[in-house]
Amino acid sequence: MDVSTQTAHGAAEQARSRAAFRNMKEGTKQDWDTISTQFRAFAKDLPDRVLTHLKLLDGDFGGFPVCRLEHSLQTATRAHRDGRPETYVVMALLHDIGDTLGTYNHPDIAAAMLKPFVSEEEHWICQHHGAFQGYYFFHHIGQDQNLRDRFADSPYFDACAEFCEKYDQAAFDPDYDSKPLEFFEPMVRRVLAKPVNSIYAKAAEEPVRE
Repeated sequence: MDVSTQTAHGAAEQARSRAAFRNMKEGTKQDWDTISTQFRAFAKDLPDRVLTHLKLLDGDFGGFPVCRLEHSLQTATRAHRDGRPETYVVMALLHDIGDTLGTYNHPDIAAAMLKPFVSEEEHWICQHHGAFQGYYFFHHIGQDQNLRDRFADSPYFDACAEFCEKYDQAAFDPDYDSKPLEFFEPMVRRVLAKPVNSIYAKAAEEPVRE
């Protein structure tokens, strides 16, 4: 088979692996079966993509006593040693993963990513930890130290305050013996393999074979 024939054959194979519609109103079940098959494969690689992105925090100190990855590991380690459930520990590990892309709203980035996989309380903690963490330093940078009080009516207020007090604000100790990222990888893979709150959760399920 010459090069031109191989190229044509490869192009044909790629075309068969893609939907044929030009707009969604033209889509057929066959199109969406093709997309669903590839979605399931793509979804299975989510833990790898998340862990790769988390590693971008390595060596990024931003003036803090420890780098952002170490802070994440230390937060998760403290939560793990305190007996928190696996979803909580993964939330603690990933709570600042949005720092690279969400410079002005990093809690929202992490919370959106975690929402399909954690409880409502854990999601709320992640989404609002920025305002609660501010209790420890906002008064030093000209902001309202008590910004978190605007959420006083939330049933998760105390849980978020506890997360920041026990795990987040405490996780800047250069001498703390944090667990390495490899320790948490199996947890990340287990948690991110089981979406519990997503309109796309069913699409990730393998079809029943008759």
